Amino acid sequence: MHARVQEDLEFDAEAPVNGLDGVRDGLVGGVVGGVVSGAPSTVHALATRGGVLTAARAAGALLGKPGLGRGLVAHAGISMGWGAVLGVALPRRHPVAAGAVAGLAIAALDLGLIGRRIPEIAALPLAPQVLDHVLFGAAVGATVAALEQRAAPPFG
Repeated sequence: MHARVQEDLEFDAEAPVNGLDGVRDGLVGGVVGGVVSGAPSTVHALATRGGVLTAARAAGALLGKPGLGRGLVAHAGISMGWGAVLGVALPRRHPVAAGAVAGLAIAALDLGLIGRRIPEIAALPLAPQVLDHVLFGAAVGATVAALEQRAAPPFG
């Protein structure tokens, strides 16, 4: 095979997924991450006999006032937005671990910078919320990797 053609077909494990493919995969990852990421706070709520929908209702305050409907809309939008960002930014090598670290950074922004100004979010137990964010990032990374693996050429 001609060296230039072979070079074009090689997979760069260090490079992030770029362009529309990364955004598309990240949006899918955001949906998956948004669905599974509430597990730590749900387990905590069940273990402490708290409300399993308290965090979802609190997210509604981002759209004006707390409520389950608003919270689900806010959470879906935020999850898809962060998913799109991660779909483009995550490296191809170790995307799950990189996603988890990104989730920790997102937690610092979402909970530390923004959430502390919203009483309903600030009142939530911190550790389960941070774990939710870490799981979100890992789930996005896993989803993006799986989608990319499916789309990868069978040679190379």
